[in-house]
Amino acid sequence: MKKSLLLISGFIIANGISAQNIQNPNITHYENGVTFIKASSFAVSKAVTELPDAEEAEANTVKESSDLHSRRKLPPNINPNANNKDESVQTSLGAKSLGAPLINWQGQGGSGCPPDPTGAAGLTQYVQAVNTTFRVYNKSTGAPIGAAKNLSTLWSGSIDDGDPIVLYDKAADRWFITQFQVSDNTQRILIAVSTTNNAAGTYYTWSFIPDANDSPDYPKFAIWSDGYYMTSNYSSEKVVVFDRTKMLLGNPAAGMIVKNLPSPLSGSFFCPLPGDASDSQLPPPATTFCPLFSYEDDSWTGVTHDRLKIWKMHTDFTTPANTTIAVDQTLNTTPFDAASFDPNWNDVSQPGTTQKIDAIAGVLTFRAQYRRWTGYNTVTLCHAVKVNTSPGQVAVRWYELRQDQNTNVWSIYQQSTLAPDALNRWVGSIGMDDNGSIALAYCTSGPNAPDYMNLRYTGRVSSDPLNTMTFSEQTAIASTSSSTNCSVRDGDYTQLMLDPDGQTFWHTGEYIVGSNPATRIYSFKISTTTTGIEENKNRAVFSVFQSENVLNVKASQLISDEELSVDLFDMAGKQIIGKKINPVSNMFETTINISGLAKGTYLVRVGNKDFQRVIKTAVN
Repeated sequence: MKKSLLLISGFIIANGISAQNIQNPNITHYENGVTFIKASSFAVSKAVTELPDAEEAEANTVKESSDLHSRRKLPPNINPNANNKDESVQTSLGAKSLGAPLINWQGQGGSGCPPDPTGAAGLTQYVQAVNTTFRVYNKSTGAPIGAAKNLSTLWSGSIDDGDPIVLYDKAADRWFITQFQVSDNTQRILIAVSTTNNAAGTYYTWSFIPDANDSPDYPKFAIWSDGYYMTSNYSSEKVVVFDRTKMLLGNPAAGMIVKNLPSPLSGSFFCPLPGDASDSQLPPPATTFCPLFSYEDDSWTGVTHDRLKIWKMHTDFTTPANTTIAVDQTLNTTPFDAASFDPNWNDVSQPGTTQKIDAIAGVLTFRAQYRRWTGYNTVTLCHAVKVNTSPGQVAVRWYELRQDQNTNVWSIYQQSTLAPDALNRWVGSIGMDDNGSIALAYCTSGPNAPDYMNLRYTGRVSSDPLNTMTFSEQTAIASTSSSTNCSVRDGDYTQLMLDPDGQTFWHTGEYIVGSNPATRIYSFKISTTTTGIEENKNRAVFSVFQSENVLNVKASQLISDEELSVDLFDMAGKQIIGKKINPVSNMFETTINISGLAKGTYLVRVGNKDFQRVIKTAVN
């Protein structure tokens, strides 16, 4: 490392370590390509119920009209040897009956075109945001808790530029809301974290101004142990991480770290998905690398096989220069076609109009849900592909990845393309519950009436044959007309989240009413709609209580007498002790020695490779 003074593009790097930006003292650059940026402003908002109500917006207001211009075109098919024959297509719907939504209500609408719906469930509330507004609901009834509010009211003096993301940070029992601000040419990223678990209460709010005039288009966020991770369709490929620890404490000095990606993608617009542990029963330990995922098609430059690409990132807010990101693995998939989409994003046919809809090709669609199990970790992913390229049907390719906890090696456990009929399926969102059951939610549409845009979902249980969605398709809401007032835009976002109960899925997405965008919020379960062995998982009863220097752990009505692990973790996800148990007559009772353990809250997990339950308990 050189010890000389070096002048580069207006930045001074002294002693080969770091220096501040002359124009912005909140920014520090490090020699290894890491940039640290302090928040430019901090405040505590009023309670959401005290904020001014949102004004009604025109339903066909064209929001984010620059998105299609800033989005990179899909690369041409330049590889004559590319294999675009998808041999993993599921060609018929599953036979199991999937129940109707448990609760199903009208979300916000008329707040932009497209609305970019996003939302998550907490213990008692659901929060949805669309392009310019957000609203808090009672999740048991769907009743609004107050009126919709403009996003800008959370950050005093801000502008409603949209692209919001809502997450519920389960480990911290806090809410996370974000949007960007670009129309005043400052390229701000706005973050809000609730001060309590009440989504209708007050929020800590920060504004961040990056050091480059680079609009954070199509931002995607994820919660990890060492930060709130963000990827975006930046012109230069980089990952941004916000200081979760300080934000949860309401520290005005919270900062963000920026690190360029070491190996650029060969595909279209850049936005890999960070692993999101927001609804995980067990948070990843502090030393765990955050994985980031994307895909590449073998039709693109330099790509020899259809594949998933994985990076790993460690963020250090104590010593930002220690932040690292590296290519971890590439996983060859079964062949798919992600290169035959229309270059102008005219992909999905609709009844009664020549207007087509953008299938959001080129990226994995939100989220990359991360979960810890006994012996392995999982991530579920999905993205748009083409099947039957003449006339050009769009389908959803989905994956379950597993990571060995001893070797940290990822592998594809199962994968498939859902195209059971002639309808298009796109903007998928996928997740897994505590039984290992997978849910997949998406839009459908066809060229002929009555196949207008519908919000639908399907799923599978862990004991089902691999690579198959074994349930029939269920419609949550059906459109009554085609989308003609938003150009090619549809939704842009869709979001499937797992309830804190570990059993219930929540989905929000766009559908059409009177040619205009509307949104829906609904919940459903996978495993409780089946019969037999999977249903028994939900009848299992667990209890944990302290008796002097031991924790007593009891279980009954278990699925079988198969060996189980009983493990104790701290609230940061670090394992303290573990043991193996062999139930007898579908029940067991055991103890965990807690002598010398500090007072506080801990997590007890009971599980094996097929299911798990995590119980929060206090040690006194």
